[in-house]
Amino acid sequence: MSRRKIRELIFKMIFRVDFYAEEEWTGQLALFLDALEEAGEKDRAYIEQKVTDIFAHLKEIDGMIDGSAHNWKTSRMAKVELSLLRLAVYEIRFEEGIP
Repeated sequence: MSRRKIRELIFKMIFRVDFYAEEEWTGQLALFLDALEEAGEKDRAYIEQKVTDIFAHLKEIDGMIDGSAHNWKTSRMAKVELSLLRLAVYEIRFEEGIP
C-alpha cells in the first residue's frame, strides 16, 4: 500500500475521533482496521501504531493548534480541517524520521 493511501486512512481515523467519546476510540480503531480489506498486516500494524500515537498526543496537539490559531479554537474548527491540522502537527512535532 502506498504512503499516500496509508496517510489517507490515518486521516480518516483521526476524523472519526470527533464523533465518539474518548473511551470508544480503541474500539472504533479496531472496527476501522477490520474493515480494511486492501491493507496487509504490516500496513494495518503501521496504521494502528500511528493512530494510537496520535491519540496519545491529541490533547497536546490540540493545545499547539489552539496556541497558534488566532481568534479560533479547535472546538470551532471544521472537523475536516481540524483532522488535517492534527495529522500535520503530529507529523512535524512527534513523528520520528521527519527532518
